[in-house]
Amino acid sequence: MWWNRFGPLFTAAIKKRRIRLRQGCTEWRWHLDEVFVKNNGQVHYLWRAVDHEGDVLEAQATKRRDRRAALKFLKK
Repeated sequence: MWWNRFGPLFTAAIKKRRIRLRQGCTEWRWHLDEVFVKNNGQVHYLWRAVDHEGDVLEAQATKRRDRRAALKFLKK
């Protein structure tokens, strides 16, 4: 099916264009969101960068919740 192959490509292109257009705008805002999730019975911390429209810009799961994990995510 063509949508399985090309759907993710279209989605990525739309998100990149949307982010590029909104960065010059003063209304563009994002925040860091942290969620506790269980993966195979172990607690992990899901760090997400979310923009004002609710789109997830970047996500990363870590086992630790400390300064080093937060800085690693922000550098990414």
